[in-house]
Amino acid sequence: MGKITLEGLEFFAFHGFYDEEQKIGNKYGVDITVETSFEKAKDDDKLSETIDYTELYRIIREEMNKPSRLLENIGGRIMNAIFDNFPLVTFIEISVYKFNPPIGGICKRAIVTQSSARSD
Repeated sequence: MGKITLEGLEFFAFHGFYDEEQKIGNKYGVDITVETSFEKAKDDDKLSETIDYTELYRIIREEMNKPSRLLENIGGRIMNAIFDNFPLVTFIEISVYKFNPPIGGICKRAIVTQSSARSD
């Protein structure tokens, strides 16, 4: 088994619990690690035998473009989409974060981290 990680992905999106957050938007980030087998890729040197970073990013970007109230919902949707599109992925850990969340004080990021194993 091996891990592929994309760190510090940034998006401007219209998520948030409060209606005004969904109107004005904010900067969000994603860190994701997926686990998969590298057995064929390490021997064959073929992209089709592993996870294509470009496709992984495309899926994350598509889900980030769909407004949500909760970071938990965004992360869950991203994990479901990755499992649906990458049969080789066996486990995912994802952190979705909002920069400068409206909490009434100074906070650089609010971060929600969750993980899931393929249930097939």
